[in-house]
Amino acid sequence: MKKLMKEIDGGVCAPQGFKAGGIRCGIKPASQKRDLALIYAERPCTAAAQFTTNRVKAASILVTQEHLAQGNIRGVIANSGNANACTGDAGLAAARRMAELAAEHCMLKPEEVAVASTGVIGVPLPMVAIESGIGALADALRGDAAGHEAALEAIMTTDTRKKAGSLEIEIGGVPVRLGGMVKGSGMIHPNMATMLAIITTDACITRNALDQALKRAVKHSFNRVTVDGDTSTNDMILVMANGAGGNPAINDPASPDFDIFALALEQLCVTLARAMARDGEGATRLVTVTVRGATDEDTAEVLAKSVASSSLVKAACFGADANWGRVLCALGYSGAAFDPATVEVTFASRAGTITVCRGGVSLPFSEDTAKQILSEEEIEIQVDLQSDVPGAGGPGEAVVWGCDLSYEYVKINGDYRS
Repeated sequence: MKKLMKEIDGGVCAPQGFKAGGIRCGIKPASQKRDLALIYAERPCTAAAQFTTNRVKAASILVTQEHLAQGNIRGVIANSGNANACTGDAGLAAARRMAELAAEHCMLKPEEVAVASTGVIGVPLPMVAIESGIGALADALRGDAAGHEAALEAIMTTDTRKKAGSLEIEIGGVPVRLGGMVKGSGMIHPNMATMLAIITTDACITRNALDQALKRAVKHSFNRVTVDGDTSTNDMILVMANGAGGNPAINDPASPDFDIFALALEQLCVTLARAMARDGEGATRLVTVTVRGATDEDTAEVLAKSVASSSLVKAACFGADANWGRVLCALGYSGAAFDPATVEVTFASRAGTITVCRGGVSLPFSEDTAKQILSEEEIEIQVDLQSDVPGAGGPGEAVVWGCDLSYEYVKINGDYRS
């Protein structure tokens, strides 16, 4: 089915009927980068979202949850440079005012606008800057790749790479498009990382079906990314579907059309999630952890997350050190059941593949070859729980994405507010 997906350009503006834009309004006074974004749907949408699991939630999250509960979202106003979290009633008032401003300039109701914020926690949001910039932001809306790029830049904080993607699929003989953008570099850990993800589609799909497709996609993508073990106050992924593609309405989660759409949404989310892990703060390597042979998928996921989030494993990846004992250690304290005596560990990259442990004990291997393999920008830690032992293990498999832990991570976060 993946062969039916075609990668295209345009990001959130690739689907029909969406516009985006971004400007610099001065939220980040020391920066010349854009800091205020707007994504707008020209026609009514169905919408679905997932939010941070942190008990401390930013004002933007609370307001967006209120608006989503009242109906469907047609616009998103987002800022970088200020999280508007832990700011009390004033923060809630500011988030609601952001929605009102966007609604006024896009001829929407405030409850049709989602709000997203990212940046420093505990600092009042400079609403004067947003009030003064909203007119220029609305004028900057464009329905092309340039609009998408401007909006994407405006939501970036410590990100060093732009993270976006778009796909075209066919449903009921009709071409349908999906496009997305994400920001996220630090404070990233399941469930829901420090990220703002906005996805648009011109598919015609009911809210219930869209919600189910999003939950499935997030489980296999954003909830399998870890950078540093911290989960933010501002995490959100929002999908808007405007139906402009004209496909037969997707309303049955058991239908083939739903499977096509859900798989495309999952693939787009995986692309964005991988890009986020690769751009982890201070990261020099994307680390993929694959666990096979677990009793079920959930068990495999717990084990893979434990390895990917281990500070010692991450540090070894930074040093290109084939310290497989740290992998077994992380598996062992994960809380998941497995037999250590049947574990096999392999390191892989473009430079080759090397198995360093089998049956829970060391295999003879070349340290020089292992170092060469682990020195690539993208590496994989493969864990096979059933090894060559008959009857061991099971069908469970999961993939989790992370990154190495470098000196630069401490440098970035040691003076984040400066």
